[in-house]
Amino acid sequence: MCSDNLVTVLGNFARLNMTFRKWYPNLAVVARVRFDHDQEGVVVQRDVTRKGKLPGEHDNRVAGPQFRGGRMSQGPFRGPIYYDGPARQQRPRGGQMGGFRGPGPGPRVRFEDNYVHVTMNSGSPQDGSSHRRLWPNRRGDGQFDRDRRGAGGYRGGGGGGGGREGDGGGEDKRSWYKMIIPYGRKYDKKWLLTALQNLCSVPFTPVQYQIEGHKAQFYLEDACTANALCRISRQITDTEGYKVIVLMNPCPPPAILNTQLKPEDMEHLKQCMAKRFDGSQRALDLNNIRTDPDLVSQNIRAILSRKTFMDAVVKIIEENIPELVCLNLSNNKLYKLEDVADLISKAPHLKILNLSHNELKSEKELDRLKGLKLVELWLDRNPLCDQFKDQLTYISAIRERFPRLLKLDGHDLPPPIVFEVVTPTTTPPCKGSYFGSEEIKVLILHFLQQYYSVYDSGNRQPLLDAYHDGASFSLSLPSSQNPNRCSLREYHKHSRNIKRLKDPSTRFRLLKHTRLNVVALLNELPKTQHDTASFNVDVNTYTTTLLSFTVSGMFKEVDGKSQDAVRAFSRVFIAVPAGISGLCIVNDELFVRIATTEEIQHAFAASAPTPSSSPVPTLTAPQQEMLSAFSLKSGMNLEWSQKCLQDNEWDFNKAAQIFTQLKIEGKIPDVAFIK
Repeated sequence: MCSDNLVTVLGNFARLNMTFRKWYPNLAVVARVRFDHDQEGVVVQRDVTRKGKLPGEHDNRVAGPQFRGGRMSQGPFRGPIYYDGPARQQRPRGGQMGGFRGPGPGPRVRFEDNYVHVTMNSGSPQDGSSHRRLWPNRRGDGQFDRDRRGAGGYRGGGGGGGGREGDGGGEDKRSWYKMIIPYGRKYDKKWLLTALQNLCSVPFTPVQYQIEGHKAQFYLEDACTANALCRISRQITDTEGYKVIVLMNPCPPPAILNTQLKPEDMEHLKQCMAKRFDGSQRALDLNNIRTDPDLVSQNIRAILSRKTFMDAVVKIIEENIPELVCLNLSNNKLYKLEDVADLISKAPHLKILNLSHNELKSEKELDRLKGLKLVELWLDRNPLCDQFKDQLTYISAIRERFPRLLKLDGHDLPPPIVFEVVTPTTTPPCKGSYFGSEEIKVLILHFLQQYYSVYDSGNRQPLLDAYHDGASFSLSLPSSQNPNRCSLREYHKHSRNIKRLKDPSTRFRLLKHTRLNVVALLNELPKTQHDTASFNVDVNTYTTTLLSFTVSGMFKEVDGKSQDAVRAFSRVFIAVPAGISGLCIVNDELFVRIATTEEIQHAFAASAPTPSSSPVPTLTAPQQEMLSAFSLKSGMNLEWSQKCLQDNEWDFNKAAQIFTQLKIEGKIPDVAFIK
């Protein structure tokens, strides 16, 4: 009788299952048969559990741990599926007659986890409800399903991502976590955050709360807080009876944090870096700067792995210590070098770099720093050091990127093999002008005297007589000169640097033809005063019908925003004989650049001595020391620094105060910062 009933029951359930599959492809009916023995004989009991969902039904499932032999989900969580609906009865194990050993519950025990329920009306926890899972915890050791562990893997009281210490497990290498609330779109933001805050054991401040698709998400910076929030997953029940699930994923800092620092924070950071700078060695020590007492007291966390702070550090280096030779960035949790790469152009003299005790995982990150001409590099205590099979492979990979390297991690390396002269050489002294003959010398000097007397007179219209009817003129600036960051803006709009200009029509437009167009352009250029004593003349070609020579020297602007700014120039004239003893220009090429500090000091020395042209040794030793310190702190060149100190009777504090006030008011010209 029992066998016949069993066959009949199984047949009925098989047909029922096929019918449901036909109506609802995503719904399956599973028949579970269990034999319970009592005094009357064998009784067949049935338990029907549905899997899948009806059309339009809310899917309240979440992934759990991967049990051995368990069936894996094909959904986005890639783990066994837990159903948050009615609890399914646990199949009893062990014991006689299908029951449990010893006294206790009967054979149809339900496994329950006690949770606190929160309704959307109250926004606060309520007691007295229970939460039931489909599958029991098979490990039996307190390690629950994945929504309790979080994305980083929760074990007991540890933190996400395999934490190292305490309840928070240490700070993640990327230190930020994205908290995700599936189906969070349907919840009111205030209710959701209040409910989470009421249950979370650690206070938290959500950063950049936003809705993406059906989920709500925000960011937390601290691993301990993220894990504490993840542990209250499924402890909140909304008005529809669904559990609020909380997931977390380690992530880089959100983009909203990549903003400029406040001016007061920049000033504190600048003072901290000044304290850590050794002027005698031109070395800057930023080791573990996030724990610097001066910054911590101002509530500033200088985390250099964030673009905001690294950009600020690079900017301070560029403006105050571009001559930096040694930089220590150890113990700063750097996991990328993208922002450090700006030092290639901002600190071109950098030779020693310490990146030890950071989180660099691949030597490919070093490719970003290939432009640095390093002779000493420290990389020990980075994960990338463990990726090489031996020391020779490690040295070879690093030296491939830095061929000049002489020391790695404190160990001397064999001299590099390079195809260049490595022994120091001295530049031969300049021999002055070259004319070829006395006759040519007299002709050219007479021409230059007449030409520049008109050019500097303020009215350049008479220069029409110096140019041929079909003359050509072009002006160019250095290709590396940024027009927005230098004082040559008035020249840049006419610059015809063919390395920068690729458009043929633009090149042709900037090349001026006929003497009328040439002189018209010369009238648009700033008014000048040339230092004829600085002229050097080199004759390239001379025949009876053609003369080509180059003139180089110094001039300064006499009006406009860049008044008194000293420039260096080089000019190539191609001329033909005109009249009895004159020249007529057929081609004129002018090149203008910012003068160097040494050139500024020697410019106009014969005619009008200035602080820059006065010999520095005339100052006393304390004054020279004060001048160097003021120039370093203010960012001004020596000439303007000396002017500021002299106007304030060499009172350093008073001069610094006046400088700060004038800089805020924008009254200090750009030429003061040209070094």
